[in-house]
Amino acid sequence: MAETAISWAPRGAWAGIAQPGFFGAKGPAGIVATLLHGFGLATLIAPPDEAIAVSRVVEARLGIVLPETPKIAQVGAYDAVWAGPDQWLLRAATRDGLSALLDEFAAGAAVSDQSDARALLRLSGPHVRDVLAKGVMLDLHPAAFAVGDTAMTSVAHVGVHLWRLPDGPDGAVFEIMATRSMAGSFWSWFAASAAEFGCEVSTAPVLKPSRG
Repeated sequence: MAETAISWAPRGAWAGIAQPGFFGAKGPAGIVATLLHGFGLATLIAPPDEAIAVSRVVEARLGIVLPETPKIAQVGAYDAVWAGPDQWLLRAATRDGLSALLDEFAAGAAVSDQSDARALLRLSGPHVRDVLAKGVMLDLHPAAFAVGDTAMTSVAHVGVHLWRLPDGPDGAVFEIMATRSMAGSFWSWFAASAAEFGCEVSTAPVLKPSRG
């Protein structure tokens, strides 16, 4: 019996789940959803009483001061997102050189590459808060959730990590991240929630808007 060669091609976290296009109510899009890809991502956990030391190493290497509260900090091509006491997500615009960088940080912290383990979505549009209000059990009013704020919560029983970026032409901009294994469940909720407003879906690499 002849052997069959199998080729494993890389697949993005949204592959087979979401695709560019338009769905829902006709007319101007009330929601703009951008499926983000190509970024590098790692968890960074400081040992007990070593958070300051870890932050100094990251600052010396990348210029980022790791947030001590639920915030996101960005310098150049890198983000540091608070993920709990003495824990952060380190995101890079691309994966180039990420492995070597993580090796440097692993000398003083617990580091795990999560680049293929998360699905990331950027949401904007005039009805973005209306959609999120259907599932996010947080007050996302500008007075309560400012630019740069981040939170870990759940949407339709799916654990998510979300943060607010600087406002765009259509108002507030959010990014929301779920584990890859739950991307389908999250998208099912999102598609049902966004349909009444009309949703334009696109795909793009992580871009770095300036942050105030």
